[in-house]
Amino acid sequence: MYRALIEDIFFEPEETEETTFPATDKDLLILTEKFLAFEIPSKIFLQAIAIADYDGAAAFRYVDNYLITLKNKNKRKQKKLLVLGASTKFDNN
Repeated sequence: MYRALIEDIFFEPEETEETTFPATDKDLLILTEKFLAFEIPSKIFLQAIAIADYDGAAAFRYVDNYLITLKNKNKRKQKKLLVLGASTKFDNN
């Protein structure tokens, strides 16, 4: 009993190995559909497919992270355009 308690206290979940599974055809279709709404370089798409060949979950994380970065970049561009538009209105007064 005492030994089991000590093993539980010092057990670190980071030491366990994660099992990875390749993406299924259905998963690849879902990945492709996620990219359809955006204009992306083919290199990014092929990288996602290559990752999916070994680890389906990692491929989805890769796609989600790329799309979040892309959306944030577009938001920053729109904010800069709004600021530039506002400053030119004041110059005309």
